[in-house]
Amino acid sequence: MEEHLTVGRVAELADVSVRTLHHYDEIGLVRPSARTPAGYRAYSAVDVERLREVLAYRRLGFGLREIADLVDDPATDAVAHLHRLRGLLLDQRDRAAAMVMAIDRELEARAMGISTTPEEQLKVFGPRLYETIGSAYPATRRTDPRIAARVWEALGDARTVLNVGAGTGSYEPPDRDVTAVEPSAVMRALRPAGAAPCVAAEAENLPFEDQTFDAALAFSTVHHWQDPIAGLRELRRVARRVVVFTHDDSETGWLNRFWLSRDYLPEVGDLVTGRPSVQELAGAIDARLEPVLIPWDCADGFFEAYWRRPEAYLDEHVRRAVSVWTRVGPEAERRAVDALREDLASGRWAERNRELTALDAAELGLRLLVT
Repeated sequence: MEEHLTVGRVAELADVSVRTLHHYDEIGLVRPSARTPAGYRAYSAVDVERLREVLAYRRLGFGLREIADLVDDPATDAVAHLHRLRGLLLDQRDRAAAMVMAIDRELEARAMGISTTPEEQLKVFGPRLYETIGSAYPATRRTDPRIAARVWEALGDARTVLNVGAGTGSYEPPDRDVTAVEPSAVMRALRPAGAAPCVAAEAENLPFEDQTFDAALAFSTVHHWQDPIAGLRELRRVARRVVVFTHDDSETGWLNRFWLSRDYLPEVGDLVTGRPSVQELAGAIDARLEPVLIPWDCADGFFEAYWRRPEAYLDEHVRRAVSVWTRVGPEAERRAVDALREDLASGRWAERNRELTALDAAELGLRLLVT
């Protein structure tokens, strides 16, 4: 007979309050599905397994909405959750160890009368961008089949594909031999069970021999590389064909064509200052440029995806899965969201962008670079 645990016993074993368990029950996150002989609600083995996952993600710093999306993911079973949690915990351990080493070095320096610079003091403590936004990815960043079809068509007859800056595995073609490269341990841990094998490496220094792959793919990642030109040349070195999905950041491209960056978030322009233009990127690998239209109901929640669904940008969960919002900072984010909320309520946004409602797809400066 299956053992059922009372709320009090579960609270004692998990070292949480009964009030916390009641809150999880009220919001539908973990609901005890069994009953004791006396009629009180109790936790079955399945309930306990779900609670364990919830508590593990919570103690790793995930928000409750993020946790709900993670534990309700139909493509992830208990074993996959354990692998994911193990990866996240190992990453947390490694970052803690790095911080301890940094503190030890500074203590030694101060003992010798040596002062460290502000940059040196902050560098090791600053989280990598995708360690900040990665946890939100499973909820809103999904493969859009129409964009995927364009990408996979550009791969041609390539059988072996290297996916650089692979993240959680979006846009990896299912019918080819894929090897993934991803520097962020958080993103690697969030890759689903059965995803392509993933190597921890940077685009600028790929651990592969020349012409190892038929094709190299980089989807919406070049703008995060330290040296985009060097990274693209690495892709060209290890593969016979290169396919890159990126932005045209010029004034006639992404920045002024998209109402969100043009009217509400001009700080986006500062993020691309000094970065190579899309023409320079294409020239570095002798690639042609192809425009990619964004469907109005795009399934992949990248920055421009909600161009005809502006209310989505009011949802913090949507914003947290987009690197731009983290990079511009909280003050700019608050100002932009408040202004957009007011314009939606007053009808100003609809008046300003009335031509968008008739479009099924928009040209907002997204490009494929194809060699």
